[in-house]
Amino acid sequence: MGLWIFATFTSYIIKGLCGFANTMIFTAMLSFGSVNANISPVDLLLGYPANAILTWKNRKSLDPKVFIPLSAMVLAGSIPGSFLLKNVDASAIKVVFGVMIILLGSEMYLRERHPGKMKNSKIVLAVIGVIAGVLCGLFGVGALLAAYVSRVTDKANISMVFLVESTFRIGLYIALKILTMEIFCHTLMLFPFSLLGLWIGMKCSSKMDDRIIKRLIVILLIVSGISLIVTNL
Repeated sequence: MGLWIFATFTSYIIKGLCGFANTMIFTAMLSFGSVNANISPVDLLLGYPANAILTWKNRKSLDPKVFIPLSAMVLAGSIPGSFLLKNVDASAIKVVFGVMIILLGSEMYLRERHPGKMKNSKIVLAVIGVIAGVLCGLFGVGALLAAYVSRVTDKANISMVFLVESTFRIGLYIALKILTMEIFCHTLMLFPFSLLGLWIGMKCSSKMDDRIIKRLIVILLIVSGISLIVTNL
């Protein structure tokens, strides 16, 4: 239980600092001792209130023409991702996750080196949406979608996509018996630590340089990804 508390507290400090990467940090820490089928539903429940709050806060910026098709693509990928989570070998999933967070960490680094808006490609967005859905179903990680979409739209639409996907995935996890009453009760015990971490992160973010924060996160992600691959090959 101590590792779960530490992972929750640490990952939500990160979320408070930069607004994302909590799922990657949370899952990477716990993947060394737990299977993803136990980690993803806990992270899903912990992050749901934050998605709801962010969506409501930015509701005036919502554009149905953006978040509806994105939500549909993510949901299309989330279904096979959830089935894979239930049936695929845990070691194989951890290796895939290790590769994924290394790639995401590298993308974050390159994005900082070359900031700016990208041109909106419907084909690329559709492919990324479905792949992101598969990753959400497997790991609860929407960072791939956020990394791309944040360049072509604002955070209000991203938050809505995650809220829709999270709502759908809660129902799907319950139907597949991935999300059980035992996991729900376990998550309730972790909520105070997530809120405390979030509050500390938000307080610290106003006093720290964003570039330093993001570089630390990139380093942490890449090191975690390499460790996961090495220990599960």
